[in-house]
Amino acid sequence: LSVILPVYCNASTLREIHGRIAGVCLPKGVRYEILYVNDACPEGSGSVLSELERGYPEIRVVSLAQNGGQQRAILAGLKQCRGNRAVVMDADLQDPPEAIPALLNHLGDGISAVFAGRQGRYESPARLMTSRVFKTLLHLLCGAPKDAGAFVLMDRRMIDRVLAMDASSPFLVAMIACSGLPVRSIPVERAERPDGQSAYVGGMRLQVALSALWWVLRWRTGFVRTEPDHLS
Repeated sequence: LSVILPVYCNASTLREIHGRIAGVCLPKGVRYEILYVNDACPEGSGSVLSELERGYPEIRVVSLAQNGGQQRAILAGLKQCRGNRAVVMDADLQDPPEAIPALLNHLGDGISAVFAGRQGRYESPARLMTSRVFKTLLHLLCGAPKDAGAFVLMDRRMIDRVLAMDASSPFLVAMIACSGLPVRSIPVERAERPDGQSAYVGGMRLQVALSALWWVLRWRTGFVRTEPDHLS
């Protein structure tokens, strides 16, 4: 299992998230690696990641030269992961590592990706409302689960399918939904952000949403292609 976490200004949560992931995987005997993707973070995350990488053999750090945003950081992690399954999650403690076993239990039997469907009051009412509108539009356009977020488990077939897609404006949820492979969502309570603020604020959230919807429209009309040689 590869656990992929994009990192941007998460210095205060990195040690705890590592401990909780290890606490889930080790008792169950899961062979795992943790890939932290440092998205050219301007605060102290880099030094914390270097410390963790030196202390734990299961940790690898992928450092990006320039900040590309969460979605590009996720793709960078997927390109580097070695597991036959990969789970993507945030590094800010809003996505609970304790949900990983439930996601693993629902993968298989033809299902190539399992979303941790976002439940609870993990954001302000205004942000939750605008997020609901965006996810409803995404669902209507490509069939993505209405509660889907970036906390998702994929098998190797889905990983390869996503990496074969045009990533000029990547958005993982849409790419998975457009893969043509079966997916499902299970409810997972999402925590409030324990420290700091989300990097997605105001106009940036709107830009990401419009970019994702535009990608799906291009996909539906055939302007976004998949490279067949990469498909399993």
